[in-house]
Amino acid sequence: MRDLRERLLQVPALAVDDDPGWARPGADGGRHSAVLMLFGEGADPTGGPDVLLTERSRTLRSHAGQVSFPGGGLDPTDDGAVGAALREATEETGLDPAGVEVIGVLPAIYLPPSRYVVTPVLAWWTSTSAVAPVDAAEVASVVRAPLRELADPANRVLARHPSGFVGPAFRVQGLYVWGFTAGLLARVLHLAGVELGWDATPTEDLPDDIMALLT
Repeated sequence: MRDLRERLLQVPALAVDDDPGWARPGADGGRHSAVLMLFGEGADPTGGPDVLLTERSRTLRSHAGQVSFPGGGLDPTDDGAVGAALREATEETGLDPAGVEVIGVLPAIYLPPSRYVVTPVLAWWTSTSAVAPVDAAEVASVVRAPLRELADPANRVLARHPSGFVGPAFRVQGLYVWGFTAGLLARVLHLAGVELGWDATPTEDLPDDIMALLT
């Protein structure tokens, strides 16, 4: 994975032709938001590249306790999706956006349950900065998840939501990544050509602690 940045540079163009089968915005256009998919050399020099993830507070009214990419809704003063993704990431994790190289944006994805139209912003950490939850009421933890762990077939499963929806999930750094975040991460790892062969047939229900947050 030493050439990860070069591989990521190809992802935006590949993503345009890639069809993950996700929903598209309805006639009302939905509510626009953006997430920052920030990759870097890794906090541990011996551990290889990583990606920045946040664990949402378990006291939030929506998506409590879920692992996500930093991000949120677009403000009128934002410079589009890129500006929103960088602003939200700074507000949530305290990162210095001056050290972030934006590689490109991926096609927007519509999430029917929330009516959000999410634009993923793909980026590379050229100069890392300290990250930690800025507001514990919003973000419980900030994790730089090693891609070596995420790509390990032993840490990948298919997770079944109570609605019957089945999608990718990852176990990394004591966290369970599922839903939209896992689907997007799996897609980028695939397009970047860094995923390892894994058995995508066994399916498991979401863990009990996550199920408890959904009720």
